[in-house]
Amino acid sequence: MRAAILRAYRADLAIETTPDPVCTPDGVVLRVLACGICRSDWHGWVGEHPKVKPGAIPGHEYCGEVVEAGPLAKWMPGDRVIAPFILACGQCPECHSGQTTTCRAQRVPGFGEPGAYAEYVSAPHAHNLTRLPESLSPALAAGLGCRVTTAWHALTGRANLQAGEWLAVHGTGGVGLSLLLLGRAMGARVIVVDVVPEKLQHALSLGAEAAVDARQGDVAAQIIEITKGGAHVSVEALGIAQTVNGSIGCLRPLGRHVQVGLPTGHLAQMQIDMNAVYMKQLALFGTRGMPAWRYPSLLGLIETGRVDVRPLVAREVALSGASAELRAFDGPMGPGVAVITDFAH
Repeated sequence: MRAAILRAYRADLAIETTPDPVCTPDGVVLRVLACGICRSDWHGWVGEHPKVKPGAIPGHEYCGEVVEAGPLAKWMPGDRVIAPFILACGQCPECHSGQTTTCRAQRVPGFGEPGAYAEYVSAPHAHNLTRLPESLSPALAAGLGCRVTTAWHALTGRANLQAGEWLAVHGTGGVGLSLLLLGRAMGARVIVVDVVPEKLQHALSLGAEAAVDARQGDVAAQIIEITKGGAHVSVEALGIAQTVNGSIGCLRPLGRHVQVGLPTGHLAQMQIDMNAVYMKQLALFGTRGMPAWRYPSLLGLIETGRVDVRPLVAREVALSGASAELRAFDGPMGPGVAVITDFAH
């Protein structure tokens, strides 16, 4: 199969022919229909993710068509499915409690095993997969695999966002836009923060009530003024100290901060204003992915038209174009995300 392989950090991915993946007894092999290009992939590409080494095939936001199924898998060749990026074992105490994103034996394509920047990918623990609705294009489905699912779980499974509350979103990339769209669908009043004017205008056109340019003054103070007291929920979607502290600082008393951005490499440890947490009695939540069993709640919103995720995907690119998209994460980016849909070029 053709695959894009990391041969050296920060170098163009090598497009090579590699052996087809092996099907596990409880898994499937998918012909990849689409794979999103995510900032988490960038962390691996630059060498700041401990599980991504030279020789890796990136890609964790994918959907595909089953071409082979193991004897313990419920799927059949020809089935089209969406894959969450965390493939939970289903057997450990965490899985039995429903908290599958903390599975002790989880497997994550692209991080420690071959990912979906390739024509085919192995998906072990296939009980995690969900059937691809006919109303959802593969490109949009690939975007669900990480960004939208993570945003949905952050707002509903962690922060318990309520209608009428103020939601602050720090960073308007794929996760940030997902938070905006879902927060609006849930009845929240949304403020977005970014440094790219085009992205702020795009967010306003999608229903954000206010937009704050982080280059212009104290972000937390501006949000507190706009909301007359601070956000009820604030989500950090970049993983850097400046935005984490902005998120914590913009909350009203008893507010909830949710950490969605990945703080890895030199950002794994950072200084935060713990006095603000103490004085305002804030709650800090970490979140990563979404349990597979929660897919119906999210897909129901999309299929009934309560939320339109089409604005998320800005570009469909070929496999050979993945390197340029990864390089783009080094600087400010325009609105929307890129998805690989052409694996022949």
